[in-house]
Amino acid sequence: MEKHHALQLYDYHVWANNKFFERLKELPKDIYDQEIQSVFLSIMETLVHTYTADTIWLGVMRENSREEIQTSIAQAQEKTKGKGLEEMENLFHELSEEYQNFLNHESDLDKEICYEHPQFGRLDTHLSELVQHVVNHGTYHRGNLTSMIRQQGYSSVLTDYVVYLYEISSTK
Repeated sequence: MEKHHALQLYDYHVWANNKFFERLKELPKDIYDQEIQSVFLSIMETLVHTYTADTIWLGVMRENSREEIQTSIAQAQEKTKGKGLEEMENLFHELSEEYQNFLNHESDLDKEICYEHPQFGRLDTHLSELVQHVVNHGTYHRGNLTSMIRQQGYSSVLTDYVVYLYEISSTK
């Protein structure tokens, strides 16, 4: 049976994040929290934002209450406070395992989900569309990371979806 597209997209998200962590570990440690003129002040802040957002959306996908999601935000902020690159990589890895466990045990990846956003209001959507959102959001911020790395005089890493497709097709 072919893998649901949402699962493949999430696998891509994990692959692309891993590629970034591999590249960041090759670079001088001081670029991680170096202040930069960008969307976020540093690579570290970009990673913290992405991790926190991924935490929020997993709660939405699980159909957690607003209070549970607020608690998860506070926990994510506490977990990431002052963390170094390797610690952030571990947090991303643990969260991706939570996602994969959830998604692999969900019987209907296209099920309807209703979410009440405090600012934007009610959204009737599907679980697979929320996975797409998480992947898109991650891609956007990996683009920010690429710019931040290049601003500091280093090359980044290719994480385009098609590069992922080529890589996984060569391992089949």
